[in-house]
Amino acid sequence: MASKLTITTTIILILLSSPSWSQASTVTEPVPTPTPWPHQFHSILVMQLNGTYQIIDLWYDWPNGRNFNIIQHQLGNVLYDLEWNNGTSFFYTLDSSRQCSSAQLEFGILRPNWLDGANYLGQRNVDGFLCNVWEKVDFIWYYEDVLTKRPVLWVFYTGREAHVMTFEVGAVLEDENWQAPVYCFESDGKKSASRPLLQPHLSSAITTERTSQRF
Repeated sequence: MASKLTITTTIILILLSSPSWSQASTVTEPVPTPTPWPHQFHSILVMQLNGTYQIIDLWYDWPNGRNFNIIQHQLGNVLYDLEWNNGTSFFYTLDSSRQCSSAQLEFGILRPNWLDGANYLGQRNVDGFLCNVWEKVDFIWYYEDVLTKRPVLWVFYTGREAHVMTFEVGAVLEDENWQAPVYCFESDGKKSASRPLLQPHLSSAITTERTSQRF
């Protein structure tokens, strides 16, 4: 009996002291990192803040240095927000009001890896999906589906939420749709000096809040 105990004890000690056993016992799961955005995609977002809703038709086109947000206000007008990587943005309508304003910002559109360095917060169930969650500079909380790596939800520090309804990787909007209307360039056009058309949302929100330099 004593001999059997000695053999068993010896085997256990060998296993515990072997390199493979030691490595396996100390292996930890790597901290998840956000999936970089595809260089081109189309997404439909439902925005919500304090009971106010918008639908955004988002076209992201990194190779061509442009980003387009077509914003439908609930039972209201449609605002076109056209952004270029040189910092130029146009905000306009295509209805009879012919409104247009522009801005020259210090930063262009979001980089595909704009979430690099985000702080991982763990996993949460949101909108019916199990998501990895990250926070970036106390400004935005980003939820990504664990299985598909697609974005599910953005939450800004203001409480504004962007729920991702569709996410089409590789979709590209035709070039002719990226041109701001001619009245955006007319000195006598119905431009607004106070830029009332500007609405905070995805990339514009990040840029206009002057946090892009930290991304």
